[in-house]
Amino acid sequence: MVLSIPMARLFRNIVVVSASTIGSRITGLVRDMVVFSLLGTGAMNSAFITAFTLPNLFRRLLGEGALTSAVIPVFSDELEKGGRPGAFALLNQVLSWLALVLTALVLLLGGVCSLVHFIPNLEERWYTGADLAIVLMPYMLLICQAAIIAAALNALEYFALTALSQVWLNLAMILGIGGFGWLFADTAESRVGWLCAGVLVGGILQVVVPGWGLKRAGWHIRFTLHRSERLRQVITLFLPGVAGAAIIQVNNTVSRLLAFGLNEQAVSILYLANRLIELPLGIFATAITTVLFPAMARAASRGDKAGFATQFQQGTRLIIAITTPAAVGLAVLGEPIIALLFKYGAFKSADVTATLAPLAIFALALPLYGYATLATRGFHALKDTRYPVRVAVSNFTVNLILSIALMYPMGMNGLAWANTIANVVQCALLGRELGMRDPALGFAPITKAIYQILIAAASMGTVVYAAQWLMITLFGTSRLVCAVELIVLIPLGVGLYYLVLRWLRFSELDALHQLVRKITRR
Repeated sequence: MVLSIPMARLFRNIVVVSASTIGSRITGLVRDMVVFSLLGTGAMNSAFITAFTLPNLFRRLLGEGALTSAVIPVFSDELEKGGRPGAFALLNQVLSWLALVLTALVLLLGGVCSLVHFIPNLEERWYTGADLAIVLMPYMLLICQAAIIAAALNALEYFALTALSQVWLNLAMILGIGGFGWLFADTAESRVGWLCAGVLVGGILQVVVPGWGLKRAGWHIRFTLHRSERLRQVITLFLPGVAGAAIIQVNNTVSRLLAFGLNEQAVSILYLANRLIELPLGIFATAITTVLFPAMARAASRGDKAGFATQFQQGTRLIIAITTPAAVGLAVLGEPIIALLFKYGAFKSADVTATLAPLAIFALALPLYGYATLATRGFHALKDTRYPVRVAVSNFTVNLILSIALMYPMGMNGLAWANTIANVVQCALLGRELGMRDPALGFAPITKAIYQILIAAASMGTVVYAAQWLMITLFGTSRLVCAVELIVLIPLGVGLYYLVLRWLRFSELDALHQLVRKITRR
């Protein structure tokens, strides 16, 4: 296939975001290794994860979720028609109003969390979680502002700085618990205190660093409560979008609260399994969506239906092609990955075993997560934030019913299965609606690519599983053997997957080759 100049730039931006995100994911992995090593999977770690859910809930509602999806299309429109001065004026309006709303929310939610202490006869971890939530609440104000600044940078095609944002949080948290907490704290409670301090310092850095980058692009921060027509457009798109995002995040929060009530370990185990899924999801699928969303928004703004469809299906094929073998690899090699990365200190062999099944179940949904994110952003680029709300309601309903039905007979695995099945429903509904609006956006044009990917991934998984079984039979399951397994089997699997796709003439390989040649020539 011929790679056009705009598509070459698109691929190059994806490579930049992926490379930058690798640093974020690696530091996030190190952060989790340090946290689980010092806190294990007990009540204190579960209380922190649950408390951190609340500011993250509003981050995804008001920051990286609905508001970002509303800001980028309108910001892109203003860039096309009014240039950077008008776009930056809109940005200042959004940030100013957001600061007022978030300040009120921080105070309100802090007060609500304090009321937990008036509820008698709760287990101690609930009171601890409420106290930690109050401490972490200001992070919500910081990260939501940072997300809008990052959205503006993405619309201007400055991707690397925003992709590195999570690095600052991870480093601050590592320094908090792994540095000061390890040196000066002798109890789990005091170590978590240092961890919370790291979160707040990291939030400040997440605002300051991208803000500095945007300032270099010509932005001058100014507090203003002026209400323009563009701001009203943002609000019009935001209101139905926040309803959908709220349902999704309430869904996640309810799942975490159900797990928190199940036992002391469930939240930590499910969190860790999810974090391992987010590693390939963040490096590749989220990077592709991050780059494509502004591009799709510009195409939609110009009325370029063919360009929009081309970019969307290009992104879909890439996401499925990358996440499918990653899902197979996590399911097959889950035990050596978990043992090598986390089996230290308070994290024991039993914790490794407990994490395997949820990891394999979540891995099945990895391509679904990637596609759902891109498809939802496709609707947002078309300035339709209403249909994703209806899909989110279906996702929430299916997940809640299945979670309640499966959590007691199947424990943590039941919650994982409920989440995975709900994501199957979500993807089916999103893809069906896109195909009805424009056949070029449906599943039919990529059916051949999906079959090719599944054949290649199945071949890879079979060979890697057989090779792993042979190595365990011959050498056992020591930490050294785990390391050798990963060093040998991951390149073997990647190479085999590539060769099978090559043999099947998978189209995106030619596009990637052209990109590599363009980069090396420069």
